[in-house]
Amino acid sequence: MQYVGIDRQIRKNNFNSLLLLITFPVLLLGMCYAFVYLAADKQNEDPQALFLRIFPFVLIAVGIWFFIAWMGNAAMIRMATGSKPLERRNNKRVYNLLENLCISQGMQMPKLYIIEDDSLNAFASGIDQRSFSISLSRGIIEKLEDDELEGVLAHELTHIKNRDVRVLIISIIFVGIFAFLAEMAFRSLRFAGSGRRSKNDKGSGAAILIAIVVTAIAYFISILLRFGISRKREYLADAGGADMTKKPYALASALRKIAGDPAIEAVESRDVAQLFIDNPTPSSHRSASWDNLFATHPPIEKRIELLEQFA
Repeated sequence: MQYVGIDRQIRKNNFNSLLLLITFPVLLLGMCYAFVYLAADKQNEDPQALFLRIFPFVLIAVGIWFFIAWMGNAAMIRMATGSKPLERRNNKRVYNLLENLCISQGMQMPKLYIIEDDSLNAFASGIDQRSFSISLSRGIIEKLEDDELEGVLAHELTHIKNRDVRVLIISIIFVGIFAFLAEMAFRSLRFAGSGRRSKNDKGSGAAILIAIVVTAIAYFISILLRFGISRKREYLADAGGADMTKKPYALASALRKIAGDPAIEAVESRDVAQLFIDNPTPSSHRSASWDNLFATHPPIEKRIELLEQFA
């Protein structure tokens, strides 16, 4: 059995991901309209008219948030992971492996970073040629054989080649907006619950409670959409990496070693964790079906099994 139709799968997955990303702003506007509807009902105003007045300010606020996150994503990710530039003179082996892969694919070589951690993990990030990068832990460099490390690098290059990292960063930005709104709604309820209560407070409290429910639902849906994007692309990156090296057994072997020790101490953000080849947080290896619904990655055992079918 061979990797047949991988380009077609990538195009289909990119189209589905585009639909998912369109859903984020639609969901945001729907949530804003729900807030406006509650406010308009309380003030006896027309919901449509109030929404049209507020709509430009919502767009401006989201635009500013998105611009800052878009421009500063590389620095934020480096801060969140503690990664530093990987020097060529001290790591010629890694540079040679990556350069050979890039030459074979006609790709510009991304920047290389290192995370000083003995665990085994890696991730790709960036939004364009200037910011594309691959970060490797110290452990994955020292503990993998050349063929295995080449498979990991090919996996991450596939993420860059398919523009997976750009899509994931966009989804992370939108989920961050929903998380911020959910936090604001929750703080509003706590503020409303403190201090003296009056008859009007009951109505305000109810409105804030409804707003929290609406925000929580939107946040929950946004997380599911993000997870859908992440899980699908891991399978494609595995297939693309194996096809790039023609050594699926090597990537399978690397994933097996990574599964034994993927935890990166510096990584605490669940948003950043989904960028890695395997989720670096302790909660990534749950087996319950309910937990798998919220997993940022497909089960690594399943990924290894699929790769070994082509060995």
